[in-house]
Amino acid sequence: MPRRGRRRLGYPPAVSRVTVFGAGAMGTALAIHLARKGDDVALWGSEFDVRVLPSLQDRREHPALPERLPASIRVHGPDELEQAAKGAEIAVLAANSGGARSLATMVAPALEGQPAAVSIAKGLEPRSLKRMTEVYAEVLGGRPVVAIGGPALAAEVADGQPCSAVLACQERDVADRVARAFDAETYAAHATDDCAGVEYCGTAKNVGAIGAGILEGLGQRREQAYKNARAVLFTRAAHEMADLVEAVGGRRETALGLAGVGDLLVTSIGGRNRQFGELVGSGMRPEHALEDLQERGMTVEGVDSAHDVHELAAGAGLELPVHEAVFRVIHEDAPPTTILEAIG
Repeated sequence: MPRRGRRRLGYPPAVSRVTVFGAGAMGTALAIHLARKGDDVALWGSEFDVRVLPSLQDRREHPALPERLPASIRVHGPDELEQAAKGAEIAVLAANSGGARSLATMVAPALEGQPAAVSIAKGLEPRSLKRMTEVYAEVLGGRPVVAIGGPALAAEVADGQPCSAVLACQERDVADRVARAFDAETYAAHATDDCAGVEYCGTAKNVGAIGAGILEGLGQRREQAYKNARAVLFTRAAHEMADLVEAVGGRRETALGLAGVGDLLVTSIGGRNRQFGELVGSGMRPEHALEDLQERGMTVEGVDSAHDVHELAAGAGLELPVHEAVFRVIHEDAPPTTILEAIG
C-alpha cells in the first residue's frame, strides 16, 4: 500500500457539503474527519440520538470518541431535519443495519436534488437479508448508494490516525466521486464497483471477530494464551469469508483485501464484536453480554450477522465451521469451547 502522506488515488482535494444523518460513534467520527479536511458538514441526530445530543451540542464531544467536534460542524436535533439536509451534496446514512430502512424513510423527504448517498452500516437487513445499498436504494427512489468498508475504527478516524477505507458502488463513477470527497492524508479512500463483495465482507467479518473474542475470553478463563489457536481461527475465518463472498456474488479478491481481511483483523483486535465475544468466552451468557454493551451505547451487529451468515451459507450449500460455531454459541446455547472444536 502507498506510504502515509501520499494521495492514495491521485485525487485532488475536494470540498463538499455533507450531512451525516445519525449521531452514533461512526457517524460522528466521519463528520469530524470530513470537517477537519475542510468540508461543510452538518450532523443530524434523530430521536434515537437524544442521549448524546446534549454532549454534542453543549460540550462539542461524543461520549464514545476521543476528539472534540470542530467548531465548523453544525449539530442539529430531531426537529431540524430539513435544515440539516438543505443543500447536501453527500448524505451519509449513519444507521445500523436494523435501523437503516426507518432512517431512510425519515430522511428521504428532506433531501433536495440528487445527493450521493453513503451507507456506513456493516450488516444485512434483518429477515430480508438485503444489503444496505439495496435497502437505501429502495427507499431513496433507486439512486445509487455507496457502501463503506475497510479497517477504520471510529475512535481512530475521529482522532485522525491513519486508516484505509473502501468505498463501493456498482456505478464506479459514483464510487470515485465519493472517494474523492472522503480521501485525505490519514484516510486513504479506495474506490471499487464490487459493492456486493464489500457489503458481505462487512457482514461476515463481525462474526469472525466474535469468534476471536470468544477464544480470547475462553483463554483468560483457562489462563491460556491460545496464540496458535488465534492464528488458526483468524486464517480459517478469512478463508470462510472469501468462500461466502464468492458464493453470493462478490469477488474473492475483495474478501482478501482491505474490506475483508483488513476489516476482520482490526475488528478482531479491538472492535465491539470482539468485546462481545470476549464476554461470552469468559462465561457470560450471550444475552447478558449484549445487554452489557448496549447499556454502554454499543451496537453489536455481529449477533444478527451470525444468523444471517448461517442462512446465506445454508442457501449456498457452504460449510463454514468457524462462522457456524459462532452461530451455535450465541444463538443455540452451545458452550464457548465449540470454537476450539471448529479449529481443531
